[in-house]
Amino acid sequence: MNALQGQAAMNKEQKNKLFLFLSTALSVIFLDQLTKYIVHTNLSIGQSFYVIKNIFHLTYISNTGAGFGIFKDSVFLLSFISVIAIGAIIYYYPQLKNRFLQSGAALMLGGTIGNLIDRIFRGYVIDFLDFRIWPLFNIADTAITIGTFILIIYFIKER
Repeated sequence: MNALQGQAAMNKEQKNKLFLFLSTALSVIFLDQLTKYIVHTNLSIGQSFYVIKNIFHLTYISNTGAGFGIFKDSVFLLSFISVIAIGAIIYYYPQLKNRFLQSGAALMLGGTIGNLIDRIFRGYVIDFLDFRIWPLFNIADTAITIGTFILIIYFIKER
């Protein structure tokens, strides 16, 4: 194989990795925004119904803060932090050589963008997954959490 063929193969592999990264992030954004749209159009803020009584409910709340209610009414600050996080993920993506890390970063990117869309267009994030023993959350929050755990697991194993 000559150098040109080798470069073309690497470019194809890089394109496949980029496609997987972007399709994962876009899938998270789509699923997040779809579920929030369904909740927003079918429930009123504060309205709740059970899926599994006393265990899992769908409850529509507007969250102007971050996880666990911190930074309440800090939409601008949280939007700014989100833009910085998105920029960092995109900037560091080329250095992520392993698909496990790329998947974690893609989940974090999609989740961050999903919640940023809410902050920009609604002034709050729609949370609706209610397990009664934990603060309410959404698909974007789930993706960010899973992506973060993937990165933590990777770095613990690398040490």
